[in-house]
Amino acid sequence: MPNWGLFTLCVLVWGSTWLAITYQLTEIHPVLSVAYRFSLAAFALLLFCLFKKRSLRLPFKLHVLCMGVGLSLYTLDYSLLYESQRYLVSAIVALMSSCIIYFNVALRRLVLKKPFEKEVIFGATFGVLGLGCIFYEQFAYVEVSSLLWLGMGLAMVSFVFASIGNVISEKILSHGIPVLQMNFWSMFYSLFFLYGYAIVSGAEFTFPSETSYVLSLLYLSLIGSVLAFGAYMKLVQGIGSDRAAFVVLIYPIVALILSTLFEGYQWTALSLFGVAIVIVGNAIAMGKFPYRRFAVSRAPVR
Repeated sequence: MPNWGLFTLCVLVWGSTWLAITYQLTEIHPVLSVAYRFSLAAFALLLFCLFKKRSLRLPFKLHVLCMGVGLSLYTLDYSLLYESQRYLVSAIVALMSSCIIYFNVALRRLVLKKPFEKEVIFGATFGVLGLGCIFYEQFAYVEVSSLLWLGMGLAMVSFVFASIGNVISEKILSHGIPVLQMNFWSMFYSLFFLYGYAIVSGAEFTFPSETSYVLSLLYLSLIGSVLAFGAYMKLVQGIGSDRAAFVVLIYPIVALILSTLFEGYQWTALSLFGVAIVIVGNAIAMGKFPYRRFAVSRAPVR
């Protein structure tokens, strides 16, 4: 599948998982919902690899790196994100998630020695401004409180760990390791951390019987994790974790479209303008928008 197809797949799937996650926020401890999600995803990946006779052997060094991805991306990122959504409206989470792009750029420079690319920074800034326009009216209903700050802190830390996981994944894939095997081992190792934390924290091991919980869990596990993360890691392999992270700027728009259909979200001129700005930002980052020539043509004559 071409990179644009992988990008579109991630956007469509993760744009819909925002709605699915709301059905996971029941009386059960959030870390258990995450653990159940990746248990099912890892089992599905294992069955697929065995059916296709794909070797699961990796050098010890790469096992350590996969463990790092499991801890940062699949454990800490998702556990903290699920917890933060108890205190935050989706608008704040969507806007804050754009920070992943900046974190990825910085970490790629520090860890992988990749150069800063102006197109990525410039495009990301356009995207953040666009998301601000889209969600501007929702911010008026946010009440500042200690719980709001707690939720924002949890979300920001989760995005830092997401970025760490992205960059480690890019390093693993640079060794030529197939995405399926890397995702299996990373999700497998995450289970030790997830269930370990659940035990230490005294979480009650229950499983909600509501149909909405079960169906959303299946969707998040098989489609949101197995399919979408497979596509995302292929995208990281193809265009780098800095550009691949632009998915976080687009899938909130898909979430709003679904909200329009199921929750009665009302679009405004400002939110539509924000969508246009986000699209321009993505075009700049992917090298599809000649912003340099535009900037030169508009420069004052001296």
